[in-house]
Amino acid sequence: MWRLAVLLWVIGGTVLAGVMVTVVLLVPSWYAMGMKTIPVAAAIGAIVAIPLALFAAKTIAARTREA
Repeated sequence: MWRLAVLLWVIGGTVLAGVMVTVVLLVPSWYAMGMKTIPVAAAIGAIVAIPLALFAAKTIAARTREA
């Protein structure tokens, strides 16, 4: 399960970090402080993806055990 969680985190973390950076670039007040807010947004996206990847891996593992 852990290998699946890491694989899901690599994909999901990249996606969520990109979404957060896009949000920073679209909000003018955050874009003005881009040198500070872009790395923070990317880190938040990667960290938020960890519990999501664990949840998804547990769900996938439980469903594949049933089959």
